[in-house]
Amino acid sequence: MQKLAPIALFVYNRPDHTRRTIAALQKNVLADESRLFIFSDAAKTDADKAKVEEVRNVIAGVTGFKSVKIIAREQNMGLANSIIGGVSQLVNEYGTVIVFEDDLLSSPYTLQYFNESLARYEQQEQVMHIGAYMFNLKDQRLPETFFWRAATSWGWATWARAWKHFEPDVDKLMAQFDKEKISQFSIEGTMNFWKQMQDFKAGKNNSWAIRWYASVFLRGGLTLNPAQSLVHNTGNDGSGTHSNDEPMYGVKIAQQPVKYFPDDLVENQQAYDAIKAFLKNRKGSLWQRVVRFVRQRLGK
Repeated sequence: MQKLAPIALFVYNRPDHTRRTIAALQKNVLADESRLFIFSDAAKTDADKAKVEEVRNVIAGVTGFKSVKIIAREQNMGLANSIIGGVSQLVNEYGTVIVFEDDLLSSPYTLQYFNESLARYEQQEQVMHIGAYMFNLKDQRLPETFFWRAATSWGWATWARAWKHFEPDVDKLMAQFDKEKISQFSIEGTMNFWKQMQDFKAGKNNSWAIRWYASVFLRGGLTLNPAQSLVHNTGNDGSGTHSNDEPMYGVKIAQQPVKYFPDDLVENQQAYDAIKAFLKNRKGSLWQRVVRFVRQRLGK
């Protein structure tokens, strides 16, 4: 068996989500052979202190892995800086990393998928990112895994050789886009990826993920993805710092190991079309959008 990638888990102030994420990870094949690094950010405000403390109590007793190391931050770094710092630290030491946040439920075969993919494409410079999440796609004829362009952030893995191309400076990234690239980057306008870049520049979000996707995209990089999601995000219940209640991203987690990995290093056109169709229709009819908007407002 190849050397297993370390797992980086980023937690903050959601004890129940954290508990569920860890419980699912513990049930993974290869969990007991994997090193787990838990990065716990410090409270941003006094109001968060009690929940941060509760999370730290949850992670203090974690077992079921080859080793568990807790990195408890003394200052609040924010999610973006915490992830960039933690990922950089682990890829520099181990050459690879598997990344989870505190709101991701995994299949028992998610770690196996990551480690097999990392080993299989280790020497393929063009493959820069392994994603575990996939939208609930209608096309049932897709291969078990496929390459496409966007880097998803709900459970992912990468290599030091790819992460060294991460460009945190949004101005440097944006300078390399023209109209055609913006369209390709945004899946022909079906996803707000370019708006996320503009919002980051304007200080309206602090996304590491959009800058990572842009870094991959501008190098012509590929991302490996499963046709059936190996991860479900429980943070779209509105509990997260950066999330609304978004039921359209709910999925049924795959319960069998991934057996097929593509040999051709090209974007799968059929998968691209299926994802584009999902993104185009994901918000439903005008009435469904109005109902969801009202529910979000009432929830807040």
